[in-house]
Amino acid sequence: MAYLSDDELRDKGKPKPPSFNRVAIWVLVGAVGLYFLVSGIIGIIQNGGN
Repeated sequence: MAYLSDDELRDKGKPKPPSFNRVAIWVLVGAVGLYFLVSGIIGIIQNGGN
């Protein structure tokens, strides 16, 4: 039985799925962005835009 690497088993036209680390970084960056957005909106509402 011959061993085939992951690259040989995967379809050449199909891209590799993102790694767990990359997904974790994007979730973290998205959470920080969402925090800044929500805190800015809340600040505008509380200060009445002044």
